[in-house]
Amino acid sequence: MHKLIEQRLDRMWRIGATGLCFAVFGVGGLMMRLFAFPLLALLVRDRQRRMLAARRLIQLAMRGFVELMRATGVIRYRITGLERLQRNGLLILANHPTLIDTVLLMAFVRHADCIVKNALWRNPFTRGPVQAAGYISNDQGPELIEDCINSIRRGSNLIIFPEGTRTPRDGSISFKRGAANVAVRGDCAITPVVIRCTPATLGKGCKWWDVPATVAHFSIEIGQDIDLRHAIGAGDCNNTAIEIDNPSAAARQLTHYLQHYFMKES
Repeated sequence: MHKLIEQRLDRMWRIGATGLCFAVFGVGGLMMRLFAFPLLALLVRDRQRRMLAARRLIQLAMRGFVELMRATGVIRYRITGLERLQRNGLLILANHPTLIDTVLLMAFVRHADCIVKNALWRNPFTRGPVQAAGYISNDQGPELIEDCINSIRRGSNLIIFPEGTRTPRDGSISFKRGAANVAVRGDCAITPVVIRCTPATLGKGCKWWDVPATVAHFSIEIGQDIDLRHAIGAGDCNNTAIEIDNPSAAARQLTHYLQHYFMKES
């Protein structure tokens, strides 16, 4: 009986702490838009330097948010292979089991760039950071792939969730072809990141207050780079050169490879 009461009190605490954390996130984003980024615009006139400074500020804010969630007992996390993210010009592909996957990655990835929904450019809490950091809007049509490639070539670390949305509750992973097109057309190696969350929380269709019975533990594993030609030639190495000359076919094959890889690892 005593243990049951403790479990209920613990869960009630984590519900309140989760609400507090998300409130801090929203207010923090608004404050950065109203004060931090306008001040940055005044102090740093060079656009490129201002963008890098904005991204660094966002990384620090994300790291602070992650540590707030950890300190309040909302989550626990463990990262392996973090040293592989201490490079520039990476194409980082990750699975997407929870609402805070983007936050977790951006907290630890230097010079991070990402593709954001067009709605975030209109959201008062996120518009300031998104604009200041020069993130890529998903409403750019045919230019989107080229913008992604250019970002990587400039030394940014581009984060993409190939699923495009959070993984369904049944755990089935279905990748869209956009990330593979970036890799193929930009001739980029892929740095895979596998995110696991046990017990499940903040998944697709899950309300923020629907916290699990025990603290959610996040495991973030940064894998060895996936060589593009190895992945495309996995089925038949003799066809590798032909596939590379046919970007559409190569992207299809790479998408299939990546989907199988993440289903196996996650």
